[in-house]
Amino acid sequence: MSYTAKDIRNVCLLGHSGTGKTSLVESMLYMTGSIDRLGKVTEGNTVCDNDAEEIKRQISISLSVAPVQFKGCKINVLDTPGYFDFSGEVMEGLRVADAGIIVGSAKGGLSVGTEKAWKYLQERNMPRAIYMAKIDEDGSDFNGAWQTLREKFGRSVCPVMMPLWDEEKHVETILDIVYRRAYQLEGNRRKEVPVPENKLEVLDELYEQLCESVAETSEEFMEKYFGGEPFTQEEIIQGLHNGVKDLTLCPVVCGSAYTGLGTLTLLDCIIKLFPNPVEIPNRKGTDMQGNKVEIDITEDGAPYAFVFKTSSDQYGKYSYFKVVSGKLTPEMSVINARTGNIAKLGHLYTMCGKKAVEVKEICCGDIAAVSKMTETRTNDSLCDPKHPVNLTAIPFPVANYSMAIAPKTKGQEDKVANGLVRLAEEDMTFHCINNAETHQMVLTGTGDIQLSVLCAKLKDRFGVDVTLAPARVPYREKIRKKVKVEGKHKKQSGGHGQYGHVWIEFEPCDSEELVFEENVFGGSVPKNFFPAVEKGLRESVQRGVLAGYPVVYLKATLVDGSYHPVDSSEMAFKTAASLAYKAGLAQANPVLLEPIGELHVMVPDSYTGDVMGDLNKRRGRVMGMNPMEDGEQEIIAEVPMGEMGTYAIDLRSMTQGRGVFTYAFLRYEDAPPAVQEKAIAEAKQMQGDEQ
Repeated sequence: MSYTAKDIRNVCLLGHSGTGKTSLVESMLYMTGSIDRLGKVTEGNTVCDNDAEEIKRQISISLSVAPVQFKGCKINVLDTPGYFDFSGEVMEGLRVADAGIIVGSAKGGLSVGTEKAWKYLQERNMPRAIYMAKIDEDGSDFNGAWQTLREKFGRSVCPVMMPLWDEEKHVETILDIVYRRAYQLEGNRRKEVPVPENKLEVLDELYEQLCESVAETSEEFMEKYFGGEPFTQEEIIQGLHNGVKDLTLCPVVCGSAYTGLGTLTLLDCIIKLFPNPVEIPNRKGTDMQGNKVEIDITEDGAPYAFVFKTSSDQYGKYSYFKVVSGKLTPEMSVINARTGNIAKLGHLYTMCGKKAVEVKEICCGDIAAVSKMTETRTNDSLCDPKHPVNLTAIPFPVANYSMAIAPKTKGQEDKVANGLVRLAEEDMTFHCINNAETHQMVLTGTGDIQLSVLCAKLKDRFGVDVTLAPARVPYREKIRKKVKVEGKHKKQSGGHGQYGHVWIEFEPCDSEELVFEENVFGGSVPKNFFPAVEKGLRESVQRGVLAGYPVVYLKATLVDGSYHPVDSSEMAFKTAASLAYKAGLAQANPVLLEPIGELHVMVPDSYTGDVMGDLNKRRGRVMGMNPMEDGEQEIIAEVPMGEMGTYAIDLRSMTQGRGVFTYAFLRYEDAPPAVQEKAIAEAKQMQGDEQ
């Protein structure tokens, strides 16, 4: 079936893990006949949770797309993970959705995931609704839940559906407040039933609140409302649609994904209340000269598409995209605005979980995937070759949780690195570097669960077993006093010998890089050997005498020495300089330096005390605080890097996921004696293991 932009709705499901987002998608597909069996997360047979790790862990790990066809419309439902480790997948979904549904539980109250989802939508000025799930479970309290939401988010939150309980506290009926109707399920179909007499008063009260909210969406409706004239059904729908679009209204809907109660009414609300892609403001980007431009969203305009997700399986690579303007067809030539290369589109597919259905055309506003575009990456823009534009990129979260990764079998380091490069095409929230200084491959992501999943994928997809260990801290060494030492290298081997002899003064200085000077009188060391001495010292400072870390803030002055007219060579003086270095630094009161970073923590006011107490335990120095919006505080502190290893996890635990932070290297400082002892012991153990 072909669609126009006005028939499409792109909706992103957001919320805390375990609230039932994936189950809701499953219910939508089942109730509309797209699937003939209702899958369950616990059984590992849902459409959206199809990855091996998702099935094993029973959580969503990656963004999934599921098109739901209902009443001549196509609703592209984007199911996002609820775990904060996978917030990058949430960013992908939000980038191409035109509206969001926050999925909460009628029995769980206000969760952190609900707050964060609201914040995401608020930051992007996106239309939204709230879906209260699990209304038929024991302990559910819809009235209490939506009142809590109203207290938290304001009067814009208004119910358009509510559950009705029978005498035994069972929920079998849904009340549609907009149409003043009650529904029950008969198989997978809705059956209208009379509104119970004892609920008519409640219905009238809620309907009046709804009319009041509609009245506030336009001056015309306001005049009509205060004139005592009732709204028509069409006016109610139009008012709600306008209110949702301009963010003055947030409808509250409800249902049970397991039974399907309320699912079809929810789909009605999505079609009637949410905007279509053409109603969304122009998309922003930059042209090839770096000038800011806007793309008009039109069905007959030049083709523009944004790639928001990349996935691969045994059949190949898929690039998921949204058509921003115009339409795309197979074999169409487009330019990648990032690379500047023109490519022909391959086969086009609509995706339902991992199931791909080939199509001949993708219209404006729709979401689909293209195969075998080897150069195409997430965040790329596929454009009209005449007017290439880089559309606004996805703002992925900063990776700030690091662990050292290593293969269980030696010699498979390249296999690990290649596997991570492939996985990075799908997940842009992690990166991996080879730290030559600490001799570790360091994997940095958003949390421990994400890194655990990456390790599992390395094993499943690339056949390499890996282990994770704490990343070593890149300490430095320096000296605290001035010394003068001798370095002599003399070797006689029968024929041509080796002779190099130097006196070098070592002292502290302000430069991180080695400062080398010569102050030799009388030609005791010929000038042609000065570079060799300097080279020997520069190689030597890469390893300190305490724990083998690079030496900084060091000045070396060549003051004297001697040479042999035959046996002296550059190599001999280089070796002599190295011997002087080892002898001198051991006498110069060496000390270990630890890296200090600047930490910015954003937390709600209520957690400020806990966070500051924790920073004190980490030897942090609080430098200041800045009040932010929505009752949050920014805490600025200087904290040693060695105390930050698990901070991403600890802060999340401390603030229930509400806190976020950034951390950047600032400088090196003298490490306390206890830290020095520990670091030196670890370094010696590491050196012993390597031998």
